[in-house]
Amino acid sequence: MWTDLINEFSAGSGLPVTVVVTRTLATVVFCGLIGLERERSRRPAGLRTHMLIGLAACIYSLLTLALLSRASDFGDTVRMDPLRIIEAVTSGVAFLAAGLIVFSQGKVRGLTTGASMWVAAAVGVASGLGEWVIAGMTTVLTLIIIALVRKLEKSAGTYHGNG
Repeated sequence: MWTDLINEFSAGSGLPVTVVVTRTLATVVFCGLIGLERERSRRPAGLRTHMLIGLAACIYSLLTLALLSRASDFGDTVRMDPLRIIEAVTSGVAFLAAGLIVFSQGKVRGLTTGASMWVAAAVGVASGLGEWVIAGMTTVLTLIIIALVRKLEKSAGTYHGNG
């Protein structure tokens, strides 16, 4: 019995623990930066929401890698498609983001925050898969698009306060 328990909790994901810890913590930092910008703009989905979305997406990616590393354990009868996990993450976050988008007084609000939640999920997937350049560049570009483009819109007089 004890041996079974020890084996159960020592079974790894195929990735070293340090890699799992690095990927999850980096996801929280990257998505936290995006969420912090939304928080500073007093948007309904801020720091915690973006961090949790990214973390969940990262974990789904890590679980996908774990399943793929164990594919031989399932035999020839089970076929796996890792893209299905990414599709599920995308659909789930799109559902959450859609809940933030409202039409009120002739204006659409929440589009940028909804889009940033979707990006946070993509950053989480990229981090979970160890695609650091993609995760880092996506974070940087997202912050540029949200913050700097807003300033350009304001100076051009085209900002409508929707994002």
